[in-house]
Amino acid sequence: MRRLLWPLGLAALFLNPSFAQTLDVADIDVARMAGTTVAGDGRSSPPLTLDAAREMAARANPDLAAARRELEALEAGIVQARTLPNPELAATMDDTRSATRTTRLQINQPVELGGKRAARIEAAVQGRAVAEASLRAKQAEIRADVTTAFFDTLIAQEQLGIALANADLARRTTEATQRRVHAGKVSPIEETRAQVSEAGVRVVLNTAEQELAAARQQLAGVLGETAPRFERLAGDLAAPPLPLRGDLARRTETSPHLQRARIELERRRALVEVERRRRIPDVTVSLGAQRDNELGLDQAVMGVSVPVPLFDRNQGNLEESLRRADQARDELSAAELRLSVDLAKALGRLTTARNELESLERDILPGAQSAHDAVLKGFELGKFGFLDVLDAQRTLSAARSQGLDALREAHHAAATIDRLLGETVPASASIAGQP
Repeated sequence: MRRLLWPLGLAALFLNPSFAQTLDVADIDVARMAGTTVAGDGRSSPPLTLDAAREMAARANPDLAAARRELEALEAGIVQARTLPNPELAATMDDTRSATRTTRLQINQPVELGGKRAARIEAAVQGRAVAEASLRAKQAEIRADVTTAFFDTLIAQEQLGIALANADLARRTTEATQRRVHAGKVSPIEETRAQVSEAGVRVVLNTAEQELAAARQQLAGVLGETAPRFERLAGDLAAPPLPLRGDLARRTETSPHLQRARIELERRRALVEVERRRRIPDVTVSLGAQRDNELGLDQAVMGVSVPVPLFDRNQGNLEESLRRADQARDELSAAELRLSVDLAKALGRLTTARNELESLERDILPGAQSAHDAVLKGFELGKFGFLDVLDAQRTLSAARSQGLDALREAHHAAATIDRLLGETVPASASIAGQP
C-alpha cells in the first residue's frame, strides 16, 4: 500500500530540471514521515512499533492498573471469607456485696452450621474470577485502543507526507507558471490561479499537521503518558486480513466479555446459595466458670444458644439474590446477542474497507496516476492549461486520501474485532491472497 501513497512531489520532476540535484527541507520531512533515513540527519530516534506500543500500554495504562487493583482487593476478600467467627469473652457479676457476690467468666463461640463458610468462600472465589475476566476484557479493550490510535497516527503521518509533497508541488507549479507568464506563453491569470491553489494546499498542510499532533496526543494518552515521548511510528499500512470462520467461532466462545458474563452468573448463583444457607440458624456454645462467694463454690458453666427463626428467615435477602441471578442470566443472553451483532457489523466494515482498497489499487489509483502524468506532460508541452493540471492533481490526491480513509476504517474494524474477541487480528498480511 505504501507505493500507492508515494508523495506527489515525484510528478514535479519535469517542472524544475534542478529538482533532482538536492533535497530541500520539504523532501527531508516527507522522507521522515515515510519512515526512511535521510543522509545527514542524526537526530532521529528509533521509531515506535505497534508491539512496543502495546507493551508500553500494558505496563503504564492507568485503566489496566485499576483493574489489577480490583483483582488484588478481591484476593483479600477470599482471605476474609475463609475466616472463622471470633469467640466472645464475657464477664458478669451479680450483687455488689462481696459476701453474696457471684462472678461469672465464660467464652461464647459461634458455630456456623449449614455450610455457610463454604458457600461464602465459593462466592468470594467467583468474585475473583469475575475480576480476572474483567481484567482480560480491559486488556483486550486497551490493546484495541492502542491499535486504533497507532494506525490513526501512522496514517496521519502519511497524510502529512502527502500534504508536504503537494505543497512542494504547488510551489514548483507556481514557479513554472510564473516562468511561462514571463515568457508570454500564458495569461497572467494562470499565475494568479496557481498562487490561489498553492495557498489552498498550504491550508491543507496546516490541517494535516494539526491532525497528526492530535493523533500523537491520543496515542500518548492510551500509552499512559501525558505527552508523546516518541518522534515517529514505524509500521505496515497493509490492510488487516479477514479472520477465518472457524477461528471466529472458536474465539467467540473464549470472548472475555462472554466469559465475564458467564462467571458473573455463577457468582450470582453462589450468592443465592449463601443466602439460602443463612436461613439455617447458627449455634453459640458457651463454656466458663462461676464463683459463688455466698456458698464458697466454684462452678463450671456450659450452655448452648440457638436463635429461633420466627420472624426473620432471611426470606427477603434470598428472594433478592434469586432475582439477581435471573438478571445475570438475562445479561448473559444480552451479551451473546450484542457480541453477535457487533461482530457482524465489524466484519462487514472490514470487508467493505478491504473491497474498497482492492478497487482503488486495481482500478482507480493507476488510472488517476496515469491521467495525472499525462496532463503534466501535456502542460509542459503547452497542450493543457493550469486548470487541467489542477484537476488532475486533485483527482489523484482525492484517490490517495480515499485509500488512507479506507485503511483507517479497516484497521478500526479489525481493532473492534480484537476488542470483542480478545485476540489480536494480524495486521501484516497483504490484501492479495487473503481469504
